[in-house]
Amino acid sequence: MPRILGVDLPNNKRLDVGLRYIHGIGPTRASDVCKVLRIDPEMKTNQLADADVARIAQHLQENYTVEGDLRRQTAQDVRRLVSIKCYRGSRHQRGLPAHGQRTQTNARTHKGSKKTVGAIRDRAARKQARTEAK
Repeated sequence: MPRILGVDLPNNKRLDVGLRYIHGIGPTRASDVCKVLRIDPEMKTNQLADADVARIAQHLQENYTVEGDLRRQTAQDVRRLVSIKCYRGSRHQRGLPAHGQRTQTNARTHKGSKKTVGAIRDRAARKQARTEAK
């Protein structure tokens, strides 16, 4: 299992698919890396030589912002938006979608699971809720 930039690549996947496990590397960048380094993208990741792994790691570090640096940069961008109190920052702070999506329906991924608010129909439960509120 080759390890590149602190990420273990899966053994039995093609190289261009395995590179996508690195945060910041998608399909296009993965194929570009294979082209630039002249490594067969159809090769399985467990067939990579140590020299190839080192070349890939060095190329990614020199030419792309990936993994920890990218996560840190993204978090810093969000913190900046929150600190200047712009609209997008307030949406991030409240845990709501920041790019104009509808929230009356959908947006469950960002908002979290449903929290039902409303009347309690069972009399006993209603009475218990009233006593707990006092």
